[in-house]
Amino acid sequence: MRDRLIDELGELTHTRFLVYLMGPYKAFDVERAIETAAPDAIPESVDFGALVGTEGDLEREEAALDLMLEVRDRLRTAAGVNAFLAIDVDVPLEEMDAATQSIAFARASNAVVYVVPAMGDNLGVGIEVGSVLEALYAEDEPDHRRERVLFVHESGVRSAMIAAVRDRWEARIYAYEDVDDLERQVRLFVRDLMRKERTGELPRLD
Repeated sequence: MRDRLIDELGELTHTRFLVYLMGPYKAFDVERAIETAAPDAIPESVDFGALVGTEGDLEREEAALDLMLEVRDRLRTAAGVNAFLAIDVDVPLEEMDAATQSIAFARASNAVVYVVPAMGDNLGVGIEVGSVLEALYAEDEPDHRRERVLFVHESGVRSAMIAAVRDRWEARIYAYEDVDDLERQVRLFVRDLMRKERTGELPRLD
């Protein structure tokens, strides 16, 4: 999967440093996700997201996608790393379902970043976060996977999902104020991982 991603995403200054960005920018089949997800992998929401299928939902989803695209593009141009969203990669659902794709993308990436703005489908994000983190933090996974995960949420967002990420997986969690602050924090996180790979503190994925 790693070579496949690199081939599809193209060449940059740091072509082989993959940053998988996840966030609430697409609709989720909530009923199907609840049926297939483990109960303890579904953190509950307390404040953001609203009724499914409304015009307001569409506007929030579009705003969330715009935010994710902005962060992706800034990382690709300013940091030269191969940042990508799941929608950037052409893997047919007939070949691999969406949940399995997310896990495969995360395992293939040097960094996995969850961005949670105060908008979007929180239940869907919680399910996706839970399933990917359960896979990355499994006992048979190497320890360095845990250092490669960042969870960053907009200031003011209050959610049981954030508490679950902190308590269950001990993932790194930051808050951001605006898109500039978000991009800066993600870029610093990526730079730290690159430094650790260069010095041998973290293994190179290639």
